[in-house]
Amino acid sequence: MALSPRLVALVALVASVALVAPPARGWDSDAPTATLAVTNGGQWGQWGDPEFCPGRGYARGFQLKVEPHKGFFGDDTGLNGVRLLLTAGDTGSCPPGQRLVSFRLRVEEPLGLWDDTAANAMAAICSGGSLLEGRGGPQGAWGNWSVPCPPGAGVCGLRTRLEPPQRGGDDTGLNDVELYCCS
Repeated sequence: MALSPRLVALVALVASVALVAPPARGWDSDAPTATLAVTNGGQWGQWGDPEFCPGRGYARGFQLKVEPHKGFFGDDTGLNGVRLLLTAGDTGSCPPGQRLVSFRLRVEEPLGLWDDTAANAMAAICSGGSLLEGRGGPQGAWGNWSVPCPPGAGVCGLRTRLEPPQRGGDDTGLNDVELYCCS
């Protein structure tokens, strides 16, 4: 059975509308009710753009990207990236029904002529009080916890401060993190 030209045009129109329909709305820069920051973040690099969880989701955990130690003559960078997790995993995430609400960083103070690494690890607290500590590098000291998200809110996004490659100079990678709370 052949389809009429009008029916073919209607099917094509419906298909094209389905392809250009916007995805489910996520958080945006107007959504945060609070910004969580720490006082011991590294001093190098520039702040990137804020990134938010899709579908109005909340962070339930995180993963760290950490460069392994390169030895005495290598240029170590320590922490290089943070990924927020929206779903629970086997490790590194909050118990069911909870979300991230506070964090802290382990940061190495500037060493002058020696190899600087800046941020090396991150830890977070879940809304029910569970502690999550990422597997980061051992350099530096833990700073104070950020203030928590307001009641009923949870972490919905982040922004990082990264130092670009120094092309033969001392690289540090990730220096600081801000988390955003939404409700």
